[in-house]
Amino acid sequence: MVEAIEFRNAMSLLTSAVSVITTAGLSGRYGFTASAVCSVSDTPPTLLVCMNKAASSHPHFLENKILSVNVLAAHHQHISKVFSSKLTPEERFQHGVWTELETGAPVLKDALVNFDCEIEQMQEVGTHSILICRIVAIQQSQQDQGLVYFNRAYHQVGQAEMV
Repeated sequence: MVEAIEFRNAMSLLTSAVSVITTAGLSGRYGFTASAVCSVSDTPPTLLVCMNKAASSHPHFLENKILSVNVLAAHHQHISKVFSSKLTPEERFQHGVWTELETGAPVLKDALVNFDCEIEQMQEVGTHSILICRIVAIQQSQQDQGLVYFNRAYHQVGQAEMV
């Protein structure tokens, strides 16, 4: 039997892109920092997002049925920390410049890339919900460095601009 701590320690060695997942609806705007995001299919374009069921924003994502995946650029480490902090949803969105694409879910204007999605399916597994999300719009920035999480620390990847 694999213990939870052994699993978490092993998973800390899996390099992951850092994203902020957001939603909006009648009850307000919500968001959280995630590293459990991956592609499912390109036909139709679909992503998988894992969300802890204990998160206070969990019911809002399920109710709104929309979300955006904001893949953070190298300079967004502070945004990642804000969206994983104890700040209120309103306080979190005071950091960064937020706009919208098709669904109305907040998108971080200078993210590496934004995926605007409709949640099509949800599956509960252990402590998390797996959200299957159909992409309805994509916005890419001119950023050339991404933010990743590896061995419990932030790192930058990509090419720095030559000056």
